[in-house]
Amino acid sequence: MLTRRGFTAFASCAICTITGFAATEVSAQGAPAATSGLRRKVLSQVDGPAPGYVTIVAEVEIDADVMVARHTHPGIESGYILSGEIDLPIEGQATKTYKAGDAFQVPPNTPHAGVKSGAKPVRIVSTFVVEKSKPLASPA
Repeated sequence: MLTRRGFTAFASCAICTITGFAATEVSAQGAPAATSGLRRKVLSQVDGPAPGYVTIVAEVEIDADVMVARHTHPGIESGYILSGEIDLPIEGQATKTYKAGDAFQVPPNTPHAGVKSGAKPVRIVSTFVVEKSKPLASPA
């Protein structure tokens, strides 16, 4: 689970404000704290797939017009849009709009952000495979 301290870093990032794709410091362990316009629920967390790594599956809900600041993760993020849509700029790639049913991946340590599109909240399920000893997200 994410720690309160870890989540704070994660949330500061502001898919880091989107889902807490906000870049405040989130440890790869512990439970997330509340962030304005962003709710995050850890669905599962397990050590691995290799020593020193943890896999976290989280559901994220982002209110309309909430912006996620640039941030990075110390591992890969794979996301699936459950509902709504979001513009996702990933460094080195053209900004794309993702809608319900779309999936995305962000490579390890790659700066990215998010801009909520439309008038409805965005719901995302993201899987993070990250280094256990590092914050889940850091500002970029």
